[in-house]
Amino acid sequence: MHLKRIGLFIGPLAFLLLSLLPRPEAISPEGWKVIAIAGLMISWWITEAVPMAVTALLPMLLLPLLGVSKLDAAAAPYSNPIVYLFMGGFIIALAMERWSLHRRIALNIIRLTGTNADGLLLGFFLATAFISMWISNTATAIMMLPIASSVIELMRAKTGDANSVGMQRFALSMMLGVAYASSIGGMATIIGTPPNVVFAGYMKEALGITVTFAQWLAIGLPYSLLLLLMAYLVIVKWMYPNRLGNFEGAREVIQMELRELGPMSAGEKRTLVVFVLAALCWIFQSPMQKLLPGFHLSDTAVALFASLLLFIIPIRWSEHKFLLDWKDTEKLPWGILLLFGGGLNLADALAETGVINIIGDLFKDTTISSWLVILGLSAITVFLSEVMSNVAQVTIFLPVVGGIAVSMGIPPEEMCIPVTLAASAGFMMPMSTPPNAIVFAKGHLSMMQMARAGAILNIIAILLVALFVKTIFPLVYGG
Repeated sequence: MHLKRIGLFIGPLAFLLLSLLPRPEAISPEGWKVIAIAGLMISWWITEAVPMAVTALLPMLLLPLLGVSKLDAAAAPYSNPIVYLFMGGFIIALAMERWSLHRRIALNIIRLTGTNADGLLLGFFLATAFISMWISNTATAIMMLPIASSVIELMRAKTGDANSVGMQRFALSMMLGVAYASSIGGMATIIGTPPNVVFAGYMKEALGITVTFAQWLAIGLPYSLLLLLMAYLVIVKWMYPNRLGNFEGAREVIQMELRELGPMSAGEKRTLVVFVLAALCWIFQSPMQKLLPGFHLSDTAVALFASLLLFIIPIRWSEHKFLLDWKDTEKLPWGILLLFGGGLNLADALAETGVINIIGDLFKDTTISSWLVILGLSAITVFLSEVMSNVAQVTIFLPVVGGIAVSMGIPPEEMCIPVTLAASAGFMMPMSTPPNAIVFAKGHLSMMQMARAGAILNIIAILLVALFVKTIFPLVYGG
């Protein structure tokens, strides 16, 4: 709270100081004004002195006010197609939550992994990650935590020794698994977590490069699966092995949870059909486009079509009841959508006024290997994500990284994708991500235990990103 109060004054002070300081000759007057606006926004984003969505509205006010751009140009980024893609993803997630489809999917994945304690943990890792691919990381952690807690309590009752080292390590691994898998799963799809959508919006708006759902999935999914496997091995097999062996009572808990859900309702079945239809269209967009040459199929069009279906497919005609009602959209994170628009607005202004080119020119004649630059930027991003919002971080950082890539003569995706993935890899601190904070509050683990496991996973995440740049990336983007 103290930092927020200070930040409230630091932001305007940064704006005034930058406005009054002598302007470097290389930067245009308009560019210097944009830098002053960026100083205000970054200060408020880092300290969260005011809601992040409110800060994101500043460019629409200040850019026209200071004569940098016209009002219609400053307002345009808030209606970028990428904003509607993510809104469509949010609406699909709302329908899954309304009909408990996400819960049924998670429980069935866990049920398939058997009754061995380590197998049960693997089930929680996989189920949490899969759900997080489609709904928010925070919502995933909130949903999975009660299920995990029920399993822990039952195992304690069955073993009769809640304080044994094995039981403590099982509980610790379960909590870390829910927290980390919630973040790792979101990396897999372009709608899985806000930083991915910020990336897609920046690439399209600033660089004219469209990154499709399938293109992201080709990199994000294998990266997510490999990082998830490493997280499981590090936590369950190396750092905190429980050696509890088989545990029959765990199956009872999962079966009980499934019985409480009952048979699939009509709403659940129809939501599943829409969800699968949208996922297939996103993944197989290119071949479908060839089959339907008269239509321009895009990720955003798929998201909007699926969203509309959820509002017009009926459950009961007699009661005029549908899969979703408009009142359900009250739960939509509208602030995140505004945040995307504000970030795109700032990135556009920095590019249009030449500021990004100036930053990129610093790397034009560098003799440093591009791979080392990517490795360094990824490391900086991972550890910055421990202390600031990953959405704000990517919003601030991507225009700079994109400028560096262009100046070094390498594809912008090759540098921007690693930085985006790295932004979701804050595993050390409870305050790094909402899933970390949610799980930490349950009390099954200490700050030091999370920091130890998180530090190792941070390093693994950085190395994996660098590895993927050399292996998977050329296969997807043709070198």
